[in-house]
Amino acid sequence: MFIHIGNDTVIQSKDVISIIDRNVISSSSIMEEMMTNAEKNNMVKGPIDDSKSVVITNDQIYYSSLSVPTLKKRTSMMSMISKLDDYSDEIE
Repeated sequence: MFIHIGNDTVIQSKDVISIIDRNVISSSSIMEEMMTNAEKNNMVKGPIDDSKSVVITNDQIYYSSLSVPTLKKRTSMMSMISKLDDYSDEIE
């Protein structure tokens, strides 16, 4: 499944490692170091100034203009959709 994380960006839900509030980065020296290293390696995408959250995937880090609760709802919705039974073959 895919998740729209804002800023015209869509990622695969299976690649998401973590979704964190952007304010956490500035309050943690370890997070700041991780982001600095990711930026040096061109692994960061998205608008930093307008971001409300950070989505960490297997190979990229995305700044998102959507809040953590909004992204959480979207991932929960994708999880629920993937668990639905498919009866389309039985309808004819």
